[in-house]
Amino acid sequence: MIKVPRLPWLIAGMLFLSTLINYTARVTLSVVVGNVLREFSMTEKDYAQIVSLFLVAYAVMYAGSGYVVDRLGTRRGFTLFVSAWSAAQFVTGFVIGKWTLAASQFGLGLAEPGNFPAGVKTAQEWFPPQQRAAAVGIFNAGSSLGAALGAPMAAFLTVRYGWRSAFFFTGGLGFVWLVLWLIITPSPGSRRWIAARRENGLEDLPVESGADALKSKRNTFRLLRSRPCLMLILARFLTDPVIYFILFWLPRYLEKGRGFDIATVGKYAWVPFFFGGSGYIVGGWLSGRLMRAGWSLPRSRKTAMLVGACFMPAAMLAPLVPTAGLAIFAVSFVVFGHAVWVSNLLTLPADLFHSNEVATGSGFSGMGGSISGIVANLCTGYVVMRFSYQPIFLLAGLMHPLAIALIFWLLPDRDFPKAPALEVAPA
Repeated sequence: MIKVPRLPWLIAGMLFLSTLINYTARVTLSVVVGNVLREFSMTEKDYAQIVSLFLVAYAVMYAGSGYVVDRLGTRRGFTLFVSAWSAAQFVTGFVIGKWTLAASQFGLGLAEPGNFPAGVKTAQEWFPPQQRAAAVGIFNAGSSLGAALGAPMAAFLTVRYGWRSAFFFTGGLGFVWLVLWLIITPSPGSRRWIAARRENGLEDLPVESGADALKSKRNTFRLLRSRPCLMLILARFLTDPVIYFILFWLPRYLEKGRGFDIATVGKYAWVPFFFGGSGYIVGGWLSGRLMRAGWSLPRSRKTAMLVGACFMPAAMLAPLVPTAGLAIFAVSFVVFGHAVWVSNLLTLPADLFHSNEVATGSGFSGMGGSISGIVANLCTGYVVMRFSYQPIFLLAGLMHPLAIALIFWLLPDRDFPKAPALEVAPA
C-alpha cells in the first residue's frame, strides 16, 4: 500500500497557495489603477463601474460555483476554476480601453469565487471538526498574503515593465499551481487516496465523489430557505463589503487621501494584509483550541467570531488620525479582525450542512457578500467623489459587531448537528 504521510496538511498548503494566487490576481488592478485611468482617460466612477461588474459576476458564480463543485468534486472543480481565472487575468494584459477591461474583469469574477466553496469542501473532506477551522484559516491566510505580496509585486512590475506585465505574471502563476495540484492531489477512490485517508484516520469523514453527488436526492431551494443558510448569507452580506473596500479602495485612498505615489503604495499597502494573514491562523487556532478545552462546536465558532468583531471599530479611526502610518496601523487592526472572523464564518457551512451541500451552502453565503459588495462599491465611488472616505470607514467599523449580534440571536446552537463530521447525507 502506498504511504502518503500528512497529505491533508499538504493539501491545505495547496489551498493556501491557490488563495494567495487568487488574491494576487484580484488586487492587481487596484494597485495599477492610477496608470490605467490615465492611459484610458477614465475616472473613479469608471473604475467603480468596472469593479461592480467584477462583483456582479462574482456574486452570480459564487452560488453557481458551489453547485458545480458539489457535482464535479474538489479535484476537478479546482482544475476548472483555476484555469479559467488564470486565463482571464492573463488576457487583461491585452485590454485596449474601458470596456475590454470591464469584460476581462467580468471573466475574472466568474472564475475566482470557485476557489472558496471548493476550499471549504476540501477542508470538510480531509479534516475533522477540531482541525477544520485551522485548515480553513490556513487556506484563507493566502488571501491576506496574496494581497500583501500583490501590491509590491504589481507596483514593481509596473514601474519596471509597465502595468500590463503585472497581469501577465499573475495569470501565469495560476497555471503553474494547476500542474502541481494535479500531481499532488489523488483522484477520489484511487489507491493513493484510500491510503492517505486510512493513514490519517479519515475513513469516517463523509466524502462524495462528483458521481455520487449527481445521484443524491437534493433540494437546493430547501437549503436556501433554511435558517442556517439565510443567516450565513446575512452575515456575509453585512461584513464582506468591508474587506472588498480595503482590497479595491485602500491603494486609491493612500494615493488620493494620503498623497502616496504608486511606488509608495507598493511599499506600504501590503502591511495590513500581513496582519490579516496572522489573523486567519489565530482565528482557526482559537476555535479549535476552545473545542479541545471542552467547549461545544457552536460556542467555539461564535466566540472566535466575537473576538474578531471586537477589532473592527478601529476602522473609524483610519481617516481621523494625523499620519498615513497611523491610518495603515488602524486598517491593520481591521484586516486582522476580519481574518479572525472569516476563518470561522467560512467554516460554518462544513459544520452545518451535509457533505453533498457544503460547497453549495458556502456558495450561497458568498453570493450574499458579493451582492452587498456591488452596492457598497457603487456607493463608495459616489461618496468618495462627493464627500470623502470618512463615512465609508465609519460604516466599516460597525458591520461586524452588528453581524455577530445577529448570529448569537438568529443562529442558535440547536441548528448545529451534534456530530457533523460523522453525519451522512440522506439518500
